[in-house]
Amino acid sequence: MINRVVLVGRMTRDPELRRTSSGAAVTSFSLAINRNFSSANGERQTDFINCIVWNKAAENVERYCSKGSLVGVEGRIQSRQYDAQDGTKRTVVEVVCDSVQFLETKARESNPQQFMDSIPVGQDPFNTPGNDLDVGMNEKNYIILDDPDIQF
Repeated sequence: MINRVVLVGRMTRDPELRRTSSGAAVTSFSLAINRNFSSANGERQTDFINCIVWNKAAENVERYCSKGSLVGVEGRIQSRQYDAQDGTKRTVVEVVCDSVQFLETKARESNPQQFMDSIPVGQDPFNTPGNDLDVGMNEKNYIILDDPDIQF
């Protein structure tokens, strides 16, 4: 069986970090993901997907992300049931994230210049002596790589 999910969306609320009784970190958040099509009346619809992440990744998500952050997640869909306080059975469907990629973070959003200044300045890896890779674009805006060592 295959159960893999890859999503890119914006957080709808600040991530919530909790700890299990054994001390393991778990963070929950929700992603808003726009559908690729419009409804019959021309409106774009959005799906809201609940996600959880564990351990060190959970701590990093809580530390560096906030409501509105753009993230990419990879994981699996999981469903679980529990008894609510009113005695009814509830079912939750969520993505258990194996990986969370920060595409925009708190630091970048709150102070973009400080974020850019924190990136190490070094030599451009694509502009080094002996690098004969020629990159260009054609009339359809496709990237063209002209390198005889790359085999397709």
